[in-house]
Amino acid sequence: MKELSKKTVKRIIRPERIIQFGEGNFLRAFADWMIGEMNRLTDFNSSVVVVQPIERGMVDLLNKQDCLYHVNLQGLEKGEKVNSLTMIDVISRALNPYQDFDAYLKLAEQPEMRFVISNTTEAGIVFDPTCNLEDKPASSYPGKLVQLLYHRFKTFNGDKAKGLIIFPCELIFHNDHRLKEAISQYIDLWELGDEFENWLNEACPVYSTLVDRIVPGFPKKEIDAIKEKLQYNDNLIVQAEVFHLWVIEGPASLAEEFPADKAGLNVLFVPSEAPYHERKVTLLNGPHTVLSPVSWLSCIDIVRDACRHEVIGKFIRKVMFDELIETLDLSKDELETYANDVLERFNNPFVDHSVVSIMLNSFPKYKTRDLPGLKTYLDRKGELPKGLVLGLAAIITYYEEYVRADGKKSEPNDATEILKLLDDLWTRGSIRDVAEGVLGATAIWGEDLNKIPGLLDMVSTYLGDIDEKGMLAVVKEIL
Repeated sequence: MKELSKKTVKRIIRPERIIQFGEGNFLRAFADWMIGEMNRLTDFNSSVVVVQPIERGMVDLLNKQDCLYHVNLQGLEKGEKVNSLTMIDVISRALNPYQDFDAYLKLAEQPEMRFVISNTTEAGIVFDPTCNLEDKPASSYPGKLVQLLYHRFKTFNGDKAKGLIIFPCELIFHNDHRLKEAISQYIDLWELGDEFENWLNEACPVYSTLVDRIVPGFPKKEIDAIKEKLQYNDNLIVQAEVFHLWVIEGPASLAEEFPADKAGLNVLFVPSEAPYHERKVTLLNGPHTVLSPVSWLSCIDIVRDACRHEVIGKFIRKVMFDELIETLDLSKDELETYANDVLERFNNPFVDHSVVSIMLNSFPKYKTRDLPGLKTYLDRKGELPKGLVLGLAAIITYYEEYVRADGKKSEPNDATEILKLLDDLWTRGSIRDVAEGVLGATAIWGEDLNKIPGLLDMVSTYLGDIDEKGMLAVVKEIL
């Protein structure tokens, strides 16, 4: 078996045009895979320099393999199984600015640099007032970015043609606003001046993005079989689902420089990413949140099995197509296409996605993912969506520490105050008291849900029915 390196792989040397903050599984299976496709299918002809955004990371492992690795895509595509292996050769080198700050700053001096891509997690886009311009490097990602951009500004004497296009991929709604705010704070703190700030605003656009691809990461269970198939000793293989979506809030003209459409990639340049963010939260995360307790109470432990179940599968489709789609404003054809894609993702034959893993912090998830749809459905239809309400009743039942038919006991995992509230309600109250107490918990919802017409009665009825008849029987009734 060969070691994976430039000695064993013939690779094309391409211009370094992209600086990437983040060397983790997601960007390597998402953005870098896409750049590979653009290099292969268009004249994009670009390579990536990876920058490790925190002191401890993986750049040494990347460099050990000369930044070569494979992406293993697994899942369903138009009903057909996909299980592919693709070598990714777009990363030219990986830098640790904590060990070689000068090499990091010199990236700003390369005239052909054009893009910055980042995924430093939701906690990465922060302003740390303890950072100094002279730090080697600044501790925060925005601080490092400002150091780089300021050096580029000085190197090219404010030439607007040498600006960089910035795509933050952190999972934050309007991640561009958060990043620009932190950048502005550093400009003020470090007194970098109006001329630099004007250059940034005019030459370095920051575009809000929404990224969507499930990336399980390193395939521990299958690694030996995959290496045997590849005949390479690749210790950086990344598994990901087939589905991918990158929504970028920016002008269509961006596609001239970033030709993802020409490579057939699911990358959209749109006036606003808000409806796509709402679509993802509503049609991917929303069904997850209610299918999980309903499935578990029906003695089903894996999302794929729930989708394929004769009864629960119909329940999931009801929630998605009959209820949640009705609350969104994109075209129905577009929403149904996306919903069908989501169902294929739920049905991934290669991923055993536990419903219990989804149920961490179920009440806050229901608040952000399903409650808005419940209210909108009521406003538009004049009645409550039965599937979404049953999902809420199922969550409340799960938090009772329920023992199901096969003897498994629920293990609710949430904020301490929420667990205590549910324990007190289930210990001391009637079923209606439990429903009223949960719906009235303003600490959870930020409001009293008992004021929603008919909700208390419906939740109370479902709680009683689940207790008396069992989950599957109740689902059959609402279908």
